[in-house]
Amino acid sequence: MSGLAALTPTERGGRAREGAGASSECGGCAPGATTRKAAAGLANGSVKDGIVWSGEGQVAGQSTVTANPPSGAEPLGLYIHIPFCARKCPYCDFNTYAGLESLYEAYTEALCREMDWWATRLDGRRVDTVFLGGGTPTALGSSQLAQILSLVHDRFSLAADAEISSEANPGIEDRGQFSLLRRLGVNRLSMGVQSFQADELAFLGRIHDADEALRAYDAATEAGFANINLDFMFGLPGQSVQAWNDTLEKALALAPRHLSLYSLIVEPDTPLAHWVATGKTVAPDDDIAAEMYETAMAGLLSAGYDQYEVSNWSRGAGYACRHNLLYWRNQEWIGVGPGAHSHMRCPVSLRGESMPGLSFLSGGGSQEGEEADSAAAAIRWANRKGVQGYIRRVETGESPVDFQEALPAEVSMGETMMLGLRLVEEGVPYSRFEAMHGQPLGAAFGPALDRLQGSGLLESDGKRVRLTSRGLLVGDRVFSEFIA
Repeated sequence: MSGLAALTPTERGGRAREGAGASSECGGCAPGATTRKAAAGLANGSVKDGIVWSGEGQVAGQSTVTANPPSGAEPLGLYIHIPFCARKCPYCDFNTYAGLESLYEAYTEALCREMDWWATRLDGRRVDTVFLGGGTPTALGSSQLAQILSLVHDRFSLAADAEISSEANPGIEDRGQFSLLRRLGVNRLSMGVQSFQADELAFLGRIHDADEALRAYDAATEAGFANINLDFMFGLPGQSVQAWNDTLEKALALAPRHLSLYSLIVEPDTPLAHWVATGKTVAPDDDIAAEMYETAMAGLLSAGYDQYEVSNWSRGAGYACRHNLLYWRNQEWIGVGPGAHSHMRCPVSLRGESMPGLSFLSGGGSQEGEEADSAAAAIRWANRKGVQGYIRRVETGESPVDFQEALPAEVSMGETMMLGLRLVEEGVPYSRFEAMHGQPLGAAFGPALDRLQGSGLLESDGKRVRLTSRGLLVGDRVFSEFIA
């Protein structure tokens, strides 16, 4: 395990796709093994259900660094978690469930109540991005999707150019659902294709075949979606480089505006982990996955795609996922739904009474009634994971929040570095770091920056610091320098 994938305070990241993520959204020691980890271990282990996690025990310690500018000066994202799937894939460790169709209506009602609560407390603050993730949002019925998205438009102050994304599964596509999403204001669609090979789709437990994926893409474009992301996975047990190249060629023939490519990670407590442990399947081969990643980088570059993040490529100006950029830039988002996470910078100004169990959001004390930590630079919290427990809490007026923590300034600065260095070209701009954290980047991490630049792992153009091509392959070595 490497990079952010190894850093787990209360819950793993594990986002093997966009959004929350990213879903599930890192380095090592030797080029063969570490390219895979830089390509996808980073991504897979860092974003899930709308949060980017970092190291254990980070609430300990104090800081004398002045906190960053007031909350509200940055873009704000809204992550909406839909925890339902037609089938749970064997590699998946997301907070998602199959066979809960009987809860769809009650869940939609509870979700809308939580969103309405937040709309009031944000007191008109502009929302720049919205992401419906899961799970599979299109598993819900048309009336339920309409109820959720209508509330987003009616109750939140959306930016005029807000990016509104929804994930979709090609296996449950119907043309009416895509058309409905488009009419409801969704302007970006992200589909989990994963492969165009029949045997690989069967191994991954996907409910669609290659032809259905192609038809779903056509249906999405016919519905008016010009901004479509396709997710693919590589480094599967037994997967050949030839098969991966064939999938890439078919994906590039569609010419989507965005591609997300993730290496398969064997997550604990999944059927895939059991298969590997019992010898039912071999473990992914790091060296072959590294070759696949490098092949993809070269092929997408030739096809006109810009690799703006470790696992994400866009074609044309303005098609990078703005919602995910909030995560990589360590900015602010509210997550709603079971297991959804939120992150806001301090001081936080929200309207009205505090939510029980989340008192420092409105300037009160901690959960135990103590004074809020004046040294905190950011706060994050997470909702209860279970769907039925989440519904019960919201229905009875209880807080759905199960976890919260205040981040000391040095931890928040380290996360800004670990996350921002995922952005291949942008990296971490000196001006943004200082605006966020109240001190120059060199003052915070000067010795580490000198070591890493001297080792050829980081470079600077005077405006930003970013990974070199060598640094991209050993991401966890770089990121470990910034862990508080």
